[in-house]
Formats: sequence, C-alpha cells, structure tokens
Amino acid sequence: MTAEKPALLYLCHRIPYPPDKGDKIRSYHLLRYLAEHYSVSLGCFCDDPEDRQYISCLEALCSEVLCLPLDPLISRLKSLKGLLRGEAITLPYYADAGMDRWVRAQLVERNIKRCVVFSSAMAQYLTGVCKKDRRIVVDFVDVDSDKWLQYSETKSFPMSWLYRREAEKLLEFEREASALADYSFLVSSAESQLFKRLVPGSEHKIGFYNNGVDTDFFDPVLDYKDPYRNPAPILVFTGAMDYWPNVDAVIWFVRDVFPELRRMVPSLMFYIVGRNPTRKVRCLSEVDGVVVTGKVDDVRPYLKYATAVVAPLRLARGVQNKVLEAMAMEKVVMTSSAGLEGIDAELGAEILLTNSLEDYQEFVPTVLKSNAFSIGQAARAKVLRDFNWSQTLPRVGEFLEQPVVRELEHE
Repeated sequence: MTAEKPALLYLCHRIPYPPDKGDKIRSYHLLRYLAEHYSVSLGCFCDDPEDRQYISCLEALCSEVLCLPLDPLISRLKSLKGLLRGEAITLPYYADAGMDRWVRAQLVERNIKRCVVFSSAMAQYLTGVCKKDRRIVVDFVDVDSDKWLQYSETKSFPMSWLYRREAEKLLEFEREASALADYSFLVSSAESQLFKRLVPGSEHKIGFYNNGVDTDFFDPVLDYKDPYRNPAPILVFTGAMDYWPNVDAVIWFVRDVFPELRRMVPSLMFYIVGRNPTRKVRCLSEVDGVVVTGKVDDVRPYLKYATAVVAPLRLARGVQNKVLEAMAMEKVVMTSSAGLEGIDAELGAEILLTNSLEDYQEFVPTVLKSNAFSIGQAARAKVLRDFNWSQTLPRVGEFLEQPVVRELEHE
C-alpha cells in the first residue's frame, strides 16, 4: 500500500506554467519535483489572461490550486501604498486578502508542516504565521533588491530615486524573509555569495541550486523546419521582449554593435525572437538587417538554424536560461559577463565572452567562417553535465526533510 504523501504549501508570484520564460521554467520544474514527493497546495497569481487555460495542467499535479488573476495596472496602483507605508512597492503589488485567507486555511485544514516560497514577495504570506514545527524554504532565485539598484543606475530622476528606494526597502524585506526561512536558495553561487553579504546573520542558511535544461527538448538532432529561409549568416537573440534587461540588451546591440558588424559582413542578419516586444524593440526592425519576430510557437528552430546566438545583457541577475538553452542546442553563444553569471563555462572553449564592440569584431569573423562547431558541442556537454534538474532539485528536498530546531511558539 502506497503511503500518503505529506502536505506541502507552494507559493509562487506567477503561475508556474507554461515554462516559457526564465522564472516560470524554474518554478515549474520545482513544482514537478515537489509534486513527486508531496501533496501540494499551490497558491499563485496569473498576470496574463492567456495563461489561465493552463490551470488544469497545474490541478493535475497538485491537490489544491488557487490561481488568482492579477491585473498589472491595478497592482501598480496598489503599489502606491508602499510609498505611503514606507515599504517596498513590490509587496502591495502582490498583496491579496483572498490569497492570505487561503494560505492560513490551508496551513490549518491540511496541517501543513512544509512550505516552499518562490520569489521573496510571496514570503509576506508567511511572516505573520506561527511557525511551530513548520519548515520554510524560500527560493529567492535572484537578489531582486540588487536588480532594482542596477535599474536605478540606468534611469534619470525621478525613476532613479524610485528604483533606488525600492532597492533599499526590498532589501529590508529580503532580510526579514531570510530570517523567517529555515533555508534560502538562489540561482547561482555568485548570487548566493552576494545575498550572504547583504543579509548578515543568515549566512549559514543560504545556498543555491542550478537551473536545469530539458536537454531532451532542447536537442539539436531533432527535426526542425528552418524559419529563416535565408542563406545569409544570422545572429539571434531570444527572450521576453517586454523585460527591460532584454530590451536594453538588443537596443545597445543594434545601436552600438550591429552596424559595425554589418560593415564587415554586409549580408549579416540579426533576429530578435520573443513575445511582447515593446515599441522601442519593434522600432529596431527599421534598421537594415534587423528582424523582430514577436512571439513564436517554438524557439528551437530559431536557435538551431542561427549561425550564432548573442546575449549582450548589461543588466542581469542570476543564470540566464536563454544562454543555457542555446548551449544545449549546440550553438556558439557570444555573451556578456552579466549573461555568463552562474554558468562557469570555459571561455573560448564552451562560450565566447563579448562585452564590447571590439570583442564582437574579433569573434564574429571566426564564427561565421568556421561556425566554431566544436564550441557548440562543448557547450551542450557543459549543460548536460552541470545543469540537470534531476541533479539540482533534490537539494530542496534535503532541506525540507531536515528536522526543525526551534522553540515552540504560541498561536
């Protein structure tokens, strides 16, 4: 007779399906792992009405699902409360009385002893809850406060002031959440070391687990139809094109790098592949040789048939799934230092480091001439070796099953 799985609460700031963008890839695979070992109560928000069709996919994995709609405009208005209260504006953005009631009811009715929080903002639902013998694990993923600090350095007043304030206030909450957690995870060793410096007193219970890649899905030997229908050499960038670091990256590349590369190779093309391109991104298609596709059904053909992949990120936190997926597809990837964080690939052998126009001018002729296939092969081998969900996720389970050491609290 199969033993009943223990109950577990899993809170996500965004519906963890479909796994088609960075945070949702990680949160979905974490959910799949948890569902194998626990009876999961999932609480999350849905900020894209199209994603509500996937709630049934989550219900097939979980015992209980609460997926509340989140209107970004209304949530931005709610964020103003953070300014008035002297708190991070991120917290009221994700604050919801219905979610709070559901969390408290689940903890009591299902006698839940294990809680996993994905993204710091969702920890607010557990800060006022008596811990007793409950074990709480928080996956911060990235140090969001530092991301806001990076943003502040790229903006002019008053946005620079607002972003700097958010960095300070969110760090205060991240410290509170890390103190609440029995263990905190981040997406890379570098991100973990940064967080340890920012939250003194909690260093002993902070670590990381690598993102994984579904290498059976991102497999270059599978049969794909060439989406380019163009014999010209092609560079491609993939990612959600309403995400500011991606927007900043392609604007910089098209403005400061691509024209010079096209003088060297007049037939060179640059494809920007990803959903929800902003107006600024769409305008880049007016530049000769630049194509903005918008959302595509499958990104893999665009990776397979590209000559090389570029990831010229200047603002970034944590591991970039777009880089790992391109590496899994045996592509030569030219990326910045920010895009390389947490991957620890061997430069020149598994990946090419390109932080400047001069770097691209050095590497592009070689890549176009030989396609540097050996780099792509080494890149996939690196992903297979170090970025496998089956190897990384059991770390979360280990900490969930450790005994709770604390004095009992009163309800």
